[in-house]
Amino acid sequence: MQAQTRGSGGRVAILFATMFTAIGVMLPFWPAWLEDRGLLAVEIGFVMAACQWAKVLVHPTVGAWVDRHHRRRATLIGLAVASWVGFAAMMPLSGFWPLLLISLPASACMAAMMPLSETVALSIARTSKGADYGRMRLWGSLTFMLAAVGSGVALEIWPVALVFPVAVLASLAATVWATVRLPGDHAIAPSARRERTPSQGLGRLLGDGRFLLFIGCAGFAQASHAPYYGFSTLHWRAAGLSETTIGLLWALGVLVEIGLFAIGARALARLGAMGLLLSAGLGGLLRWTVLALSTHPAALFAVQGLHALTFAAAHLGAMHFIAQAIPASHAVRAQGLYSALSMGALLGLAMLISGWLYARVEGLAFLLATGLSLASLGMGVILSGRWRGGSLWESEANDMAVARP
Repeated sequence: MQAQTRGSGGRVAILFATMFTAIGVMLPFWPAWLEDRGLLAVEIGFVMAACQWAKVLVHPTVGAWVDRHHRRRATLIGLAVASWVGFAAMMPLSGFWPLLLISLPASACMAAMMPLSETVALSIARTSKGADYGRMRLWGSLTFMLAAVGSGVALEIWPVALVFPVAVLASLAATVWATVRLPGDHAIAPSARRERTPSQGLGRLLGDGRFLLFIGCAGFAQASHAPYYGFSTLHWRAAGLSETTIGLLWALGVLVEIGLFAIGARALARLGAMGLLLSAGLGGLLRWTVLALSTHPAALFAVQGLHALTFAAAHLGAMHFIAQAIPASHAVRAQGLYSALSMGALLGLAMLISGWLYARVEGLAFLLATGLSLASLGMGVILSGRWRGGSLWESEANDMAVARP
């Protein structure tokens, strides 16, 4: 059984690797491809923002469907195929409206795979001592970095009109293959079919104050990265840093992220889910304040290692909070809400505010991230006093078992 589960963990690691290869190509170079297809800067921004906000609707909807029907593997296969078909249909198009109308469903299907894959990984890690969520997830961070660097090198030789379609469609095809190789649903979530509750629904989650505190704590920690994702490269270029230095700064962030994922089980054992979330808030207070006040390379490299806390610790803490606090009957929709609200609504709003601030105060816009980290830390302190590590509520399956004579 342990050998089978270790094999399942390896298959999930491959899925993370293929998905993040596609993301590693798209995140840096999709805007350049859209520009090549004739879109103006304002239109590119609208397409990117619309795709981000689509998560708010799609992720909880997919999560609710999977929690009701318990078809995780089939849903992942369907999303992967739909994503590949959508992006394949997009590649010959040009102009704002055709690209917007196709990119919304294509990117929504691609994004919806992420919280569902996280749930699969956590289910396997929870049911076997031989599987570790962090070591599955680190392969995504590694391939993201390799894909971004490799695509950048390829663009020095070939045009974006060639590199982007080939890289995206090849990585999405590999993602389809990886979803097909996933273990069956009985291996992914062996107890899910026994937990059917009439109270299942998003209201059960959104009506629990502790879950809302978790969304605020984890969501603000992730949203604090908005100025970094959107404007750090521009800010550092304006300060005279070379492209090589900027590239090394980004690479260092990903490397320390991989490092924390590699020791995720030990970090969890030492700090717990709440300790990881609180570490993210504390790390953000220092990291973003330094970025707001200095562009000296020594200062930037000194705090860039804190990406292991601000992103990786926040993500690990969030994943394990969901695994420990949310009954299996609501696990997928909890993942969907976390992804939709933290990586969709809150990050998207913070990105808009960051752009407005950066246009007016430049590097001081990173103080927005400091404030968001402080809000995350405050909510985390309150949550740690109200949650002691167990399930937020008992599943009906357990309730019925207790009620039987």
